[in-house]
Amino acid sequence: MTETPTLLEAIRTTRSLRRFRPDPIPDGVLRELLEAATCAPSGRNAQGWRFLVIRDPAARQRVGALYKEAWDEYSPPSRLAAIADPRERRRVESAFHLGAHMGDEAPVLVMVCAPRQRDGGDSGGGRTLGASIYPAVQNLLLAARARGIGGCLTTIHLFREAQVKAALGIPEDVDTYALIPLGHPRDNFGPLRRRPVEEVTFLDRWGGPLA
Repeated sequence: MTETPTLLEAIRTTRSLRRFRPDPIPDGVLRELLEAATCAPSGRNAQGWRFLVIRDPAARQRVGALYKEAWDEYSPPSRLAAIADPRERRRVESAFHLGAHMGDEAPVLVMVCAPRQRDGGDSGGGRTLGASIYPAVQNLLLAARARGIGGCLTTIHLFREAQVKAALGIPEDVDTYALIPLGHPRDNFGPLRRRPVEEVTFLDRWGGPLA
């Protein structure tokens, strides 16, 4: 049995994984991941997140077909030919793979939704949309990492959101925020490659060096 990573190890190794083996995710493990998602911070403790788990093969195929349409619109195949850097090409190739196999490879898809805010209140001018939703997504992915399950946050389905919502019976006044494929990964977890903290952090004022 693989040793469970510490929280910091999980954070440093939870990268986007887009190729999956067909092994099922046990009900108890899936429930554990969803419970971790619901432990995320929530503005006003509203807990407005809703998680639609898609396991039925036919439903996954319908969503996958719409995702592929959206992916082909967002990122046509000609994009690959223009990428010279091998590392970037591998990353984009994995995204193309997911675009072609969203509906038939990962055993579980999770659509993360929330009822639309009726008060229209968004003091951030649109920047706070999802502020109480995406932390739940990260919790779910970190919990998945702890159980040896891979996944990634995708939003490409939004190019076909109306059709996806119709296929899944999602009410008109419920917005979708992320579509997450989950499965036992064919590729390895991290480590992640990130810029040094000193390149992205300032001290006391903009431009002030951290050290």
